[in-house]
Amino acid sequence: MSVLNVLRMMVIDDHISSRMVTVEALQAFGIKHISVAKDGREAFSKLVAEPVHLAISDLYMPDVDGFQLLKAVRAHPKIGKTGFIILTGRKDSNVVQTAVKLGVNNVISKPFTPDVLKKSIESVVGKLN
Repeated sequence: MSVLNVLRMMVIDDHISSRMVTVEALQAFGIKHISVAKDGREAFSKLVAEPVHLAISDLYMPDVDGFQLLKAVRAHPKIGKTGFIILTGRKDSNVVQTAVKLGVNNVISKPFTPDVLKKSIESVVGKLN
């Protein structure tokens, strides 16, 4: 059975256009099970209720940002091992260092190419095809 048939992912971004660009890229890879959230608070509730294999989260969001979401996910016994990729328009060394300390699997700069996204996902879950 292909990873694509069972892989569950969540895309978290406060901007609908960014969220949809990411979702469309995932669909183009053949990923079938994709949920979305508009912010970190909504994402955390959804993740606890229906865990996924990999979350792809924007960093800068109002209320609960990507760092806060990552910290909450890593501290939760049910979802603590969830793969986590952060997307950011400002990928500087401080962002990367903080993300790594919090347990991120990857950090990707926006805008990203589908190839960069696919390689980042595959580094967490293995080959998609």
